[in-house]
Amino acid sequence: MLRTRLCLLLAPLACLGACADPPPLSSTTTQYEVVSRDLPEPSLRDITGNVREYVIGPFDRLSIGVYGIEGLEDREVQADGAGRISFPIAGTASAAGLTPLELQNELRRLLIENHVRDPQVTVNLLEVRSQIVTVEGEVGKPGLYPVLGDMTLLKSIATAEGLDEYARDEIVIFRKIDGQKYAAIYDLGAIRAGAYADPQVYGGDIIIVGESAQKRRFDKVLAAAPAILSPIVLLIR
Repeated sequence: MLRTRLCLLLAPLACLGACADPPPLSSTTTQYEVVSRDLPEPSLRDITGNVREYVIGPFDRLSIGVYGIEGLEDREVQADGAGRISFPIAGTASAAGLTPLELQNELRRLLIENHVRDPQVTVNLLEVRSQIVTVEGEVGKPGLYPVLGDMTLLKSIATAEGLDEYARDEIVIFRKIDGQKYAAIYDLGAIRAGAYADPQVYGGDIIIVGESAQKRRFDKVLAAAPAILSPIVLLIR
């Protein structure tokens, strides 16, 4: 009996994997195409939108340089939990809520105050750790949560106070990469059982837990290939 059930589950997955160019799955207004078993990682620009307009937050990593001053031409700096940074000669500066250009001007002002003549300062964003992930649906506390460090799907759900009593194990993560929208379907039971890895979550991701209008759009996909053996990643056209 167990072998029969496994065959029934594996057969549709094998069909999907064997298709070099899987046909799109249509709804009334949208088409979905199975593209892979791994949700692509976003680039820094995907996470921040327009980097020039991005505002610095807690734990973000920056590259700061002062041209012509030995030891200060290229330094990596990380903001603390309050969004403050410490930089030689300039001292402590509040970076939270500033764009890289605004922080650049603030550091230049502080350096001038500390007797550095006409400092040429550059500030570049290295790593974003202060972005927001949205957790919706059947969790204890739906809402917006900061992505701090290595955030995963299970950690995100735990941050939202876990599943409520009506939640099912199927979870959808929506992500935009290079202007393209993706949806990845995961099974929490499979992740907990070690069938596949707990996926990384990034700023801008939207996590839908349990039943919702967004998840019901993928019922045909789940009927053909449940996500208990492998995640299902769809390109939304």
